[in-house]
Amino acid sequence: MVSVNWSLGRAPLRIAAKLLVASLIFSATACAAPNDYLLHLPGIAGTKSIDRAVDRGLAEGGFNGTQEIYDWTGDHPGVAALLAWQENQRQAKLISQMILQQRTAVPNQKYFILGHSGGTGLAIWALEDLPDNITVDTVVLMSPAVSPNYDLTRALKHITGHMYVFSSLTDVFVLSVGTKLLGTIDGVKTDAAGRIGFHQPPTADAQQYKKLVALPYDTSWFKYGDVGDHIGGMRESFGKNILAPLLLEGKMPPTNMPTTTETPTGVGRELPATLPTSIPTQ
Repeated sequence: MVSVNWSLGRAPLRIAAKLLVASLIFSATACAAPNDYLLHLPGIAGTKSIDRAVDRGLAEGGFNGTQEIYDWTGDHPGVAALLAWQENQRQAKLISQMILQQRTAVPNQKYFILGHSGGTGLAIWALEDLPDNITVDTVVLMSPAVSPNYDLTRALKHITGHMYVFSSLTDVFVLSVGTKLLGTIDGVKTDAAGRIGFHQPPTADAQQYKKLVALPYDTSWFKYGDVGDHIGGMRESFGKNILAPLLLEGKMPPTNMPTTTETPTGVGRELPATLPTSIPTQ
């Protein structure tokens, strides 16, 4: 906050007033508006302390809109939720209806989706099920337990901003051993995209894939509690220092590694130069 000394004369007062207005404008643009909305879809374990922790971090980082955690696993969390294909498809349609209702009720609000692990699959399917004219602003996929060759084209069409994908090559136990044994949320026994990133299938829409931003693990995130494991990015500190500025400003703190082709997309961690600032009228 700018401190104004009212005894310095007119010129300094004018300068101080301008600084104060600039400070207020910056504060307003760096925080989510009160009516902005974030839908959080947890992993197959259902809503846990990590989900509440990362949401607290988002609030501490400046997101003061509405946050809602939707536990799509119901009364069958764990491996049962991973393998419940028909129920998961039904839940995805319910989530799609939730998005539609909220976007229709408040069409000019910014709408964000945060999915973790298996919940990222539900997020993708829900987006695919939306009517053509319904979109959301930004989608964040944390450690997606989705097959790397899954075609994201239909989901990306419903995003006006970007889909950020956090992955880590050291997420071996869950997204390599686990998904090779039991399968990803979309039923493929392979290394998941949350470990090796998403590929762009030959039949995918290249224009839509420009919205995809791959963010492989960076060692600088260790200080935020992320050690590169399956739940590292779900820490309160990570939510505050990495996810909040990413959602609100399209920015991230400096990283230890330069742009990389570690992920098959080749996008690396280089953020787009510009991000959309508003949602088109629907």
